[in-house]
Amino acid sequence: MHWFRQIFMTSDGGTLALDWVENAKVKKQAFQTNDALQRDDKNPIIIIIPGLTSESNTPYVKHLAFNMANRGWNVVVSNHRGLGGVSITSDCFYNGGWTEDVRKVIDHLHCQFPQAPLLAVGTSIGANILVKYLAEDGINTPITGAAAICSPWDLLICDRFMNRRLVQKFYNKAIAIGLKDYAHLHEAVLSRLTNWEGVKKSVSVRDFDDSATRVVGNYETVDTYYKCSSSSNSVKGVTVPLLCISALDDPLCTSEAIPWDECRLNTNVVLATTEHGGHLPFFEGLTAKSVWWVRAVGEFFDALQSSSLSHRENEVSVSSVNALDTSIDHAPYVHVLQNGMISAVGEEVAEIGILNKENVDQDKKEEDTINAEQEKVSTEIDLIQPQKIVDIIAPVKKRLNQLSRQNRKSMWLLAYVAIVTTWPVVGPALSFFLRRRFRNLFSPASVKR
Repeated sequence: MHWFRQIFMTSDGGTLALDWVENAKVKKQAFQTNDALQRDDKNPIIIIIPGLTSESNTPYVKHLAFNMANRGWNVVVSNHRGLGGVSITSDCFYNGGWTEDVRKVIDHLHCQFPQAPLLAVGTSIGANILVKYLAEDGINTPITGAAAICSPWDLLICDRFMNRRLVQKFYNKAIAIGLKDYAHLHEAVLSRLTNWEGVKKSVSVRDFDDSATRVVGNYETVDTYYKCSSSSNSVKGVTVPLLCISALDDPLCTSEAIPWDECRLNTNVVLATTEHGGHLPFFEGLTAKSVWWVRAVGEFFDALQSSSLSHRENEVSVSSVNALDTSIDHAPYVHVLQNGMISAVGEEVAEIGILNKENVDQDKKEEDTINAEQEKVSTEIDLIQPQKIVDIIAPVKKRLNQLSRQNRKSMWLLAYVAIVTTWPVVGPALSFFLRRRFRNLFSPASVKR
């Protein structure tokens, strides 16, 4: 695998690093000497939007990029402003709700390679940005399919969650250190745009956002920034097939923030939750050499590309249906139980769906021919998507079952390793505590009594 870099300039003078992955196994060489794809290349392009302070060299991003490239697809990592080794060249830097850079990159790629299907994967804060972008552009987006992995969904709820327990506070401080390192890399620019003294003293993500993010983004308060940047309210506007994967034990993005009902109402969305997985790891097997969600995304995109949903010119999104007229159980939602089984809401209609205009017209004619008593029942039946679309989420369900079984083995192994490695320290301390705690029970005086 080889990386090729393309520098992309935005309309406001910003600089973005687009890192492409060349796959030597692809029969047709996709890259030329100018490190650009051929304009007539028809291979799908996977656009990766990394998480907060992540870039193309981050291990999970590289794993995702190489895995997608091995499937014969072209892959490009859209690094955020100031990341990927490029300088900030404008009075602006990215944040959790900034969709303009993603929009410019996607439009640029669609213009440069009009015959190549575009798919996108967002991770963590990148997933939040991706979902928000898809809703903002609606049917006008050239994206044909997407995946959002471990999205925070509601930044305000996640901010409260990160101050709840010791583990969350540890992560909070660690992320704040990463943000401060990012700021120090671009001190020449950010020191005059932000409350620099506040940035240097930040000990949490909220502190940094209060001193820098909200100031540069012109938000009145941090809570205002969090509310405006959250993607939970944007799910209903997504008009392309979207796979969302979240772990219920995520230490950063709490399950309380997941927009359960909004995902169910939008039949373009598949929401998959797992008991374990943490924030992005989802390690597979005892050796943890692979990441499960990367394979799940690859299989989802494979199924999507082989279906009619990859051609959207004459299609209309079901998400445009009034929420009051739609049953909440008509959207795909899968959850892995502790016994490894899949629990689905409305399983008989748990399908990704975009209704064709011709099908809608035909359904309307059929409704005109039936009597008033059957009209209500018919309306519910019309919302059921074509049976063939069920194949798209079948691989996801399969991998969810596999993950649940493998995670149980991994958890026992990790517990064993943790006990063995910490016992030299924990053992003596525990013994000392127990002796002090129960010494009165076994003292001579207590025995005489």
